[in-house]
Amino acid sequence: MELFFLFLLLVLLAFALGSGYPVAFALPGAAIISITAAAAAGYLFDGSTDAYFHSGGPGQWLSAGVTNLRGVYWEVERDTLIAIPLFIFMGIMLQRSKIAEDLLVCMAGLFGPVPGGLGISVVFVGALLAATTGIVGATVVAMGLISLPAMLRNNYSPSLASGTIAASGTLGQIIPPSIVLIILADQLASGVDQASTLRKTLYTEATGELSMPTAFDVTSTSAGEMFLGAFVPGILLVLIYMIYILVFALFNPKSAPAVPYEGQRDAKFWGNVALTLFPPLALIFLVLGSIIGGIATVNQAGAIGAAGALIMAGYRLYDGRGAYHPAVLAILSLCALSYAIANYDMNAKSITSPEDMQGIYIGIAAATLLIISLIWSGLRVLKIENTLHGVMLETAKTTSLVFIILLGAAMLTAAFRAFGGEELVRDFLNSLPGGFWTQFVIVMLVIFILGFFLDFIEIAVVVVPIVAPILLADPGANITAVWLGVMIGLNIQTSFLTPPFGFALFYLRGVAPAVVKTMQMYKGVIAFIALQLIALLIVGLYPPLVNYLPNRVSLLGETAPPPRNPKLQFCLADFVHDRVTTDGGATLAVISDARSLDLSGLPEDLADDFTSSLDDAEAALAALDEVWTAHDAVEAAAPAYRPILAEVRRHEKDVRKEREEIDALQTRLSRMRGESDEAKAKVSARIEELEADAARLEAEIPADWPDTYAAFSELAKAEEDARRKWERSGDDAYQDAVEVLEALSSSDAFLAAEGNLDRFRNIITGATEDEAEAAEDAAKDIEDIFGDIAGADDVKSALSKARRALRKRSFDPAKAMEEFEEAVTAYNDQKNWRKNAAPVLIPEIEAYVAAIRDTIGARSQDRMTDEQALYLASCTANHRNLSLNF
Repeated sequence: MELFFLFLLLVLLAFALGSGYPVAFALPGAAIISITAAAAAGYLFDGSTDAYFHSGGPGQWLSAGVTNLRGVYWEVERDTLIAIPLFIFMGIMLQRSKIAEDLLVCMAGLFGPVPGGLGISVVFVGALLAATTGIVGATVVAMGLISLPAMLRNNYSPSLASGTIAASGTLGQIIPPSIVLIILADQLASGVDQASTLRKTLYTEATGELSMPTAFDVTSTSAGEMFLGAFVPGILLVLIYMIYILVFALFNPKSAPAVPYEGQRDAKFWGNVALTLFPPLALIFLVLGSIIGGIATVNQAGAIGAAGALIMAGYRLYDGRGAYHPAVLAILSLCALSYAIANYDMNAKSITSPEDMQGIYIGIAAATLLIISLIWSGLRVLKIENTLHGVMLETAKTTSLVFIILLGAAMLTAAFRAFGGEELVRDFLNSLPGGFWTQFVIVMLVIFILGFFLDFIEIAVVVVPIVAPILLADPGANITAVWLGVMIGLNIQTSFLTPPFGFALFYLRGVAPAVVKTMQMYKGVIAFIALQLIALLIVGLYPPLVNYLPNRVSLLGETAPPPRNPKLQFCLADFVHDRVTTDGGATLAVISDARSLDLSGLPEDLADDFTSSLDDAEAALAALDEVWTAHDAVEAAAPAYRPILAEVRRHEKDVRKEREEIDALQTRLSRMRGESDEAKAKVSARIEELEADAARLEAEIPADWPDTYAAFSELAKAEEDARRKWERSGDDAYQDAVEVLEALSSSDAFLAAEGNLDRFRNIITGATEDEAEAAEDAAKDIEDIFGDIAGADDVKSALSKARRALRKRSFDPAKAMEEFEEAVTAYNDQKNWRKNAAPVLIPEIEAYVAAIRDTIGARSQDRMTDEQALYLASCTANHRNLSLNF
C-alpha cells in the first residue's frame, strides 16, 4: 500500500502542474492530500492511521516539512537564503533603470563589424547581465525588445537570432550571483549531512571499524563556494556560445552578416563605451570580488550589489544637472573608508591613542557620506516614475514565491519519504550496473527531462534532496558537493530552453515580432541546448574547472586549514615528493652538510636531538620513497581487485538486507500469538525463502575472496604504514631541529638573566619564616624568567625546588640554598656552550631548518605557503577514488 500512495502523490502532483495550478500550492497540496488519504485508509482498513506509512504516522510527516524548513532556514548558521531578496532587488533595479538597454546598444556598436558581431554582443551583454541581474525573464525580454529587431533588420537568421537571445538570457542561472546556485547550495548542505551518515555506515559495514577517518568524509559546500565553482564553467559556456556564433557566421555569412558602425569611433564613442561598461563591471567586481577575496559573505555581497544597483539607477534615471553627484559621493566615501581601514585599527574596542580615534572619525564620516548617497539615490529612484516602489513590490513578490515553493517542496519531500520513496530511489540507483556514473547519468537525464516541464526551483528543491545524498555518499567517485551542484545547475539551465515549456522561449515569444515563427525559435535553441550539453560534458570530465577556484580561495585565505589537516595529507605528500625529486638532490645535500657540523660544544641532550633530527629527516625521505613504491603496487593491483570488491560488497549488502527482513519477520512471528496458523505459516515460509536467498547470495561470493582481500589489504597496509612513517619522521625531524635552534637562539636572553641568580640568592639568605610567602612569590618571578628561556629547563627545575623549600609550611632555607647551588651549577654549564657554540651553530642550523621547513617539515607549520596552497588546490580539485578503502 505504501507504493500505491507514493504513486497517488506523484499523480496528484503531475495533475496539478499539468492543469496550470500554481506550483507553490501544488507541491504542498499533493503532499497533504496523499498523507491524509493514507491515514484515512489505514484507519478504515487496518485500524491504525500509521499502517500505510513507511515509518511514523501522518502527524509526524505533515509537520516534517514545516519542521525541516524551520530547522534549515531559521538557524543562525544557515542564513544563506537572506541573499536571495538582495540579488533579486539588484537585478530588477538594473533592469528597470534601463542599464541593460544601454549595454546592448553599446556592445552592438562595439562588436557589430565582426562577423556575427551582433550575436556575439548579445552573448557578451547576456553574460554581463547574468553577473549583475541574474533575472532570466528580465534579461530575455530586454534583449528581445532591443536586439531582436536590430538583428532581423540586418538580415540575421531568425533562428540564430532568437536562439542567441534565449540562450544568453539563461546565463544568469549559472554565472554568479545566481539564485539557482544559492538554492542548490542550501539543498546540498542538507544532502551532505545525509551523505556523510550513509558513507560512515557503509565504511562500518565494509570494514567493521566504528569510526571513519576524516579524510574519507564527504566534502560540503556553501553559496560562496558554489559561486566560485560556477564562475569558470559560466565563462566556458559564454566562450562556447561566442565561438559557435563566429564559426556559424564564417560558414554562413548571409545568416549572420557583419554590421559596420555608422558613426565615428571618436573620443565621444569610447567615452560612452567606458561610461556604459565600467559601472556594471565595477559592480560585478565588488560583488564577486568581495566573495572571491574572502572580504564579504554572500549575504554581505548581496547587500553591496543592491546598494550599487540603487546608486547606478539614481544617475541613469535622472536627467537633470548633477546626475552623477550621488555616485561620486559614494565613490569618495568608499575611498575614504578604504584609506581608514588600510592605515588605522578600526576596532573601537582597541582604541589606545588619539591617532586611533582619527581613523574612527574618518570611518564615521565616510560611512555617513555613503548613507547620504544611498538615500539621495533612493529618493531619486522613488520620485522618477515611482520606480523604487515598483522594484520593492516586485522583489517582495518574487522572494515570497521562492520561499513558498521551498516550503511546499519541503512538505512534498517529507511525503515522498513517508511512503518509502527515498529508499525506493536509492535501491533503484544502487542496483544499476556500472556504479556511480550510471547513477549519475540517469539522474542527470531525469533532471534534463523534467526541465521540459518544470521550473528550476521545483527541480532544485524536489529532486536534489532525494538524489544528492545517494550520489555524494558513493566513495568510488568521491565527488565534491560544489561539483555536483554546478553540474545540476548547468543541467537545470537547459530547462529554460527546452520545448515545449522553456520559459525563455515564452518570454521571447511575448516580445518577438510575428515574422519570427515559434518553430524558428525552437530550431534556434536546439543548437544552444547542444552547446550546453557539450559544456556539461566538459565540466563532468574535468572536475578542476569547478573545484580549483573554491580550493584556491580556501587554501590561500586567512582561515585556511593547517597543513596537518587530514584531507590534505595525500596531496601534501605528493607535493613534498615532487619537490624533493626535482630539487637535484639539494635536500639530501643540506642534510649531509648538517651532519658535518661540530656538535661537540653542545650538551649531550641537544646534540642528540639534532642528530635525531637528521636521522628522522633521512628516514622521512626514505619513507616517502616507500610511500610511492607501495602506492604504485596498490595502483597496479587495483584494476583486478576493484570489480571483485564491488561484486562482493554488493552481495554482502544484499545479504544484510535479507537478514534485516528475516529479523523483522521473526520479531513479527514471535508476536503473532492470537493469529491463525495459516498466517503464521505464511510468515514462516517467507522466512525460509529469505534464508535460502541469503544462502544463495553468500554462495555467490568467490571462494578465494578471503585470500584476495588479505593480499590486497597487505598492500594497502604497507602504503598506510609508509605514510604514517613519513608523517611521524618528518614531524620529528623538524620539531627536534627547531627546539635545538630555539635553545641556541635564546642564549642572549639566558646570559642576560645571570643577575637574577644573585637576586635569588639574596631572597634565600634574607628570608624569614614570617615572610615566607613574600619570599616564595619573589622567587617565583625569577623562576618564570628562566622558564621562558628555551633550553633552560634544568636551571628552572632547580630554582623551582629551591622555591618550594621556602614555603611556609616546609620552610627550610638550608635546603633552598642547596637546590639553588644546583641551579647555579646548571647555569654555569650552559653559560659556557652558549657563549662558544651558539654563535657558530645558529646560522648553520637556521639554514637547515629553512631548507626542510616547506618539505619535510611542512606538516608542522601553522599554515601553508602560497606555493603549497596552489599545488594542493590543483591536486585536491581532482576527485580521488576511495572505493578501495570501503
